[in-house]
Amino acid sequence: MSTTIEISSERSHAGKSKALVLGSPREGGWKKGIAIMDFILRLGAIASALGATATMAAADQSLPFFTQFFKFEAAYDDFPTFQFFVIAMAFVGGYLVLSLPFSIVTIIRPHAVGPRLALIILDTVFLTLAAAGAAASAAMVYLAHNGSEDANWLAICGQFTDFCQATSGAVVASFVAVVFLILLVIISALALHKK
Repeated sequence: MSTTIEISSERSHAGKSKALVLGSPREGGWKKGIAIMDFILRLGAIASALGATATMAAADQSLPFFTQFFKFEAAYDDFPTFQFFVIAMAFVGGYLVLSLPFSIVTIIRPHAVGPRLALIILDTVFLTLAAAGAAASAAMVYLAHNGSEDANWLAICGQFTDFCQATSGAVVASFVAVVFLILLVIISALALHKK
């Protein structure tokens, strides 16, 4: 329930009176606080998504085998799942950077529905993309650490420790970005629900 305050009343040329009505100042402050929280969460999600992308893209390790000319190598681009992860998280990070101006608009105009609605729809789409990349890569990291006896897949993390640490860190950072995106969707839904 919002209270209204009549600011001024003027006579128009037709003789009717006009009144300027504003909403409750507390309601505008609450929505502005939500918009500021949205902006801060976006910055955290950007850092997590781009950090995950950079960490995974840099994951590479070579092991010598008898001679220096013959080596075993593990790199992110050897695994299609990790390639998808890098592309997906780069898109998520790019989207989050491009969404910052819309987030700023919601701070300046907390009652604007259009930017908030666009953000909640796009946040949901990119949340799905980030969750897909993170979940698929988490399965690959699990196999790298533990292997699978049923499929005769050996665990490689005993030998490629640096590679496994980098991929594990990237997956953790991507799940942090997923949590930030979930919070962004919830906050946008609350801001749209409260009138």
